[in-house]
Amino acid sequence: QVQLVESGGRLVQGGGSLRLSCAASGRTFSSGAMAWFRQAPGKEREFVAAVALSNGNTYYADSVKGRFTISRDNAKNTVYLQMDSLKPEDTAVYYCAARSIGVSITSRAYNYWGQGTQVTVSS
Repeated sequence: QVQLVESGGRLVQGGGSLRLSCAASGRTFSSGAMAWFRQAPGKEREFVAAVALSNGNTYYADSVKGRFTISRDNAKNTVYLQMDSLKPEDTAVYYCAARSIGVSITSRAYNYWGQGTQVTVSS
């Protein structure tokens, strides 16, 4: 059993920065991946970033490439999403997810999810 708890979401001005955290408890999967997805009202849940737990390779959606950075602190079993140069279109509920084997950019491939944390970017 894996539990994911997200934190760090809040209101921030456009151009600002924010760091989200996802703390994992229970069993962890060294050959799997952890990822961030987001969902805005009226839109489908979309991929944001992922990190392979085996080698640390990272993957990003085109919309956030160069602005967001995903990283993991293995000692704390915590994954972070550093968000810089935030835009109003980044406003969404951000979800942390995990899977046991391999890396994917599709939400259906992940079977462990956090509760979500609201990020609101004002103009």
